[in-house]
Amino acid sequence: MSNPQETLVIAIDGGGTRCRMASMQRGKVVSVETGSANVSSDFEGAIQEIALGLQHLAARMACPVEQLSAAPTFVGLAGVTGPDMSERLRAELPFQRVRIADDRPAAVRGVLGQRDGVISHCGTGSFYASQLDGNITLAGGWGPVLGDEASAQWVGRRVLQLTLETVDGRVDATRLSRCLLTEMDGAGGIVAFAGKARPSDFGGLAPKVTQAAAEGDSLAQGIMRQGAGEIARAIRFLGWHPSVPVCLTGGIGPFYGSYLPDDLRACLVGGEGEPLDGAVSLALDFAREITDEHC
Repeated sequence: MSNPQETLVIAIDGGGTRCRMASMQRGKVVSVETGSANVSSDFEGAIQEIALGLQHLAARMACPVEQLSAAPTFVGLAGVTGPDMSERLRAELPFQRVRIADDRPAAVRGVLGQRDGVISHCGTGSFYASQLDGNITLAGGWGPVLGDEASAQWVGRRVLQLTLETVDGRVDATRLSRCLLTEMDGAGGIVAFAGKARPSDFGGLAPKVTQAAAEGDSLAQGIMRQGAGEIARAIRFLGWHPSVPVCLTGGIGPFYGSYLPDDLRACLVGGEGEPLDGAVSLALDFAREITDEHC
């Protein structure tokens, strides 16, 4: 019987900001990174980024792309909303043995490992998950139009919305709103930007908000409090109680820590690893299942 740890496996974790791809064999991990890979917002673009990542990975490993394509592969991508999307991906991807999921299971495995806990993952998009007694429950992750509360793109959209409200006089102007109006050529520039912006473009505004919030800007702090409220609502829905650890992950996630209610803030812990680590672990699980089937 072969040992899955000896088998070459491929893991992919793709989201609205970047796509990370890794190989693992005999405990050695090699990884590369390309651009955005959300299959709902840009299916063809995501396929191109994966193909590019596969080429980069093959170059780093000094092996043919065909060798990587033949390896057991776990693919976790933002925007995989059900079986139809999975089958569409399966038809386009070059992998011979592949398991496809959205990007949430890899994040849960990467952050929590096998332990109990809840996570709020806020990157370009967002989702929430609990792992209790070995059972994973997921919530959110419904994309930039209908969901992704507290995500970086949500924060970017929200700050532009409120900046336009300062133009109306419905919200008090702050240093942040004035800076945005100057940098984006006024309200008309903001509307023009929003009309063509992708989620990652909105997400690119989030660091301005977190920095302004840290400096005491009231508009930015209000956005962060609102996002933290969404996180708290989701975490409590998922069955959190005070003995369960809470992990805030993703590029903007940890910035919400100081805005959470006291009981949640007291349970904050660091994660064990990153989503790509979880994707590698799930790829090993897949390879183990293949091995067991042939024994």
